[in-house]
Amino acid sequence: MVSPLSITQTPSSSKKDMSQWIAARGYNPKTFNCKPPNARFFVIKSYTEDDVHKSLKYDIWASTEIGNRRLDKAFRDNADKGPIYLFFSVNASGHFCGMAEMLTPVDYTTSSSVWAQDKWKGVFKVKWIFVKDIPNGQLRHIRIVNNENKPVTNSRDTQELYPEPGREMLKIFFDYRSKTSILDDFEFYDKRQVEMRKDGIAQQPASPGVVATNPYANMASVSEPNPNTNIVPLNDVNLNGNVDNQNDDSDN
Repeated sequence: MVSPLSITQTPSSSKKDMSQWIAARGYNPKTFNCKPPNARFFVIKSYTEDDVHKSLKYDIWASTEIGNRRLDKAFRDNADKGPIYLFFSVNASGHFCGMAEMLTPVDYTTSSSVWAQDKWKGVFKVKWIFVKDIPNGQLRHIRIVNNENKPVTNSRDTQELYPEPGREMLKIFFDYRSKTSILDDFEFYDKRQVEMRKDGIAQQPASPGVVATNPYANMASVSEPNPNTNIVPLNDVNLNGNVDNQNDDSDN
């Protein structure tokens, strides 16, 4: 298990400090290419906001074994062609909470201890671009042809979007002026992380009032997945993480 060690100051709850922190991290840029050539798009469904909070703190993510394989294959297939963008939504939240870019393949030899549950194996680096709450009502009209023409808001974890709906999602993420985001509760999740550590729920590396910097910045070697293992089509499996048994028939 890998634990982050380096620390930097967490933003306080004041709007001024939070705005400065957002600017320093480059979230919600004023300009962005909403029609990136050869980009691929995936929906990420998370069990809890706690794990999204950890992703923002440490610039990493992890999915299920099947989800990791799907994302890893997409990253490798798209290498030197275009970015892999991930649209995040917490299960039953009623909104999407941000978009990040996948920066590395999955490191199957490394697991992180920061997640709410000690069950996610493997890790990959991400860069968060948009961090804002976007209600499902703003996105429900986008249909996913490769998921029985269901709304994007009914997607399962690691559901891939075709380029056209993916670019439409990206445009909405860029244009939408949200007044809320998970960053509003950052201090709350920092404190809860410490409480979870004390209770032994997860082996959290950070202390109150601090946030670990990316512990995987120097990841260089990544073990290859088994080449004889086929990627299972999304509709042929019952995914069980980072949302277990995620129901794609409900708008949440």
